[in-house]
Amino acid sequence: MAICKGVREIAHLDCPGGGQIVVDGSFGYIGHMRAPSGTSIIDLSDPARPRKIAHLEVPKGLHSHKVQAANGIMLVNHEIVSREIAAAEGLRGGLGIYDISNPGNPKEITRWTCEGSGVHRFTFDGRYAFISPEIEGYLGNIVMILDLADPARPREVGRWWMPGQWTAGGEQPSWPGRQHRCHHAIRSGDRLYVSYWHGGGVILDIGDMSRPRQISGFDWSPPFPWPTHSIVPVPFAINGRRYLIVADEDVNPIDPEMAPELAAFIWILDATDETRPVPVATFQVEGVHGRRNPEMTGCHQPVEVIRGTEVPVAWFAQGLRFMDFSDPMRPRETAHYIPDPAAGESRVSSNDVFQDDRGLVYLIDRVAGLSIVERT
Repeated sequence: MAICKGVREIAHLDCPGGGQIVVDGSFGYIGHMRAPSGTSIIDLSDPARPRKIAHLEVPKGLHSHKVQAANGIMLVNHEIVSREIAAAEGLRGGLGIYDISNPGNPKEITRWTCEGSGVHRFTFDGRYAFISPEIEGYLGNIVMILDLADPARPREVGRWWMPGQWTAGGEQPSWPGRQHRCHHAIRSGDRLYVSYWHGGGVILDIGDMSRPRQISGFDWSPPFPWPTHSIVPVPFAINGRRYLIVADEDVNPIDPEMAPELAAFIWILDATDETRPVPVATFQVEGVHGRRNPEMTGCHQPVEVIRGTEVPVAWFAQGLRFMDFSDPMRPRETAHYIPDPAAGESRVSSNDVFQDDRGLVYLIDRVAGLSIVERT
């Protein structure tokens, strides 16, 4: 039985596990974790009876676990998960771009391709896509801005990378391997808030998109072992001050012995002075800290569009958590929902969360299942 506190389950849809769920109008879009499942489109006109109306597949060797939809256009990522299969089959990573003017019949417009592993996570505002491609000449994923004014001809308008990534230009990284790489960027006005994995996070000025400029950065990995997954700007002031919600992801620690008694959690940053964002509080699910936990016990990510001072967060094995940050110095849990684990699993793996204009919350499990809930 699902565990609910302050939450009512409206519906549950059996479906392959997903990396992302977004809702645009009356339709949901799910990016699935594993081939051949690529992207599903769900009719949500009656949220109590979600209904799959379209499904796209991807070949083995790729996955298409992220999706965005706006202005009748759907973007899906193509990321190589097996270089051997990709080389043998001639597969390339990048973006799939679709016409979804009829969501039940998505039509491919074009594919944007790049070298390396392709695109990981991205955001899309209806015209510009802020993507994290791995491209030739750079070590790890970088920030790139694509203009889709003509979706059949995506055009790069700008890029940014952390100094040390441009190896073809003679730069030398100060970190091992691909630890410092772009996870994804979230736009707010002329700012991009970019999570950079074990490189922490950066705030970029994109007033001139052709020349993104770093305003500031922060990095606590180390001394904390987890990578930075999401930097979500709060779109309103609280007591005259501006804040960021930053989530570390409970995977891929630099060193599991660095903090064995902890699991990844959320930080609240005061960014009133955006040149010096400062952590002012943290939030963790009760009972997690103080013991050695298996990976994917702690935090994954909050919603990317904040609608109020209560924020839904996908918390891996802890399910869905609602965090109230009306007092940014003392964030607290106000409700939670833990769905039944997928068949054959001992615990849930809540991977992504979205909140629509109606206040409904959509939670996708990494292994299987979509839950639709509302606060009570």
